[in-house]
Amino acid sequence: MEKTVTLEEALKRIEELEKENAELREELEYYRNRKLSGRQKHNAKWMAIYNDFVVGYESGMAIVEIADDFFDRKWMEEFYGRR
Repeated sequence: MEKTVTLEEALKRIEELEKENAELREELEYYRNRKLSGRQKHNAKWMAIYNDFVVGYESGMAIVEIADDFFDRKWMEEFYGRR
């Protein structure tokens, strides 16, 4: 059997759903804007630096040499910004 719904009931239900939708959008915005903790996803810059590390490591460079290449002042300022 189908339930008979009046226009007023339908409009009231639409209003309730719109209110719920607005609340959920606010909650979603909160989660989008919060600072993430724990493990972060790697961005393109991180992947480029990692791939450069892999190339150096696989070509036989010592870890100390790789660290000298990657952790010089210019790279640190570029990656972390000036402090």
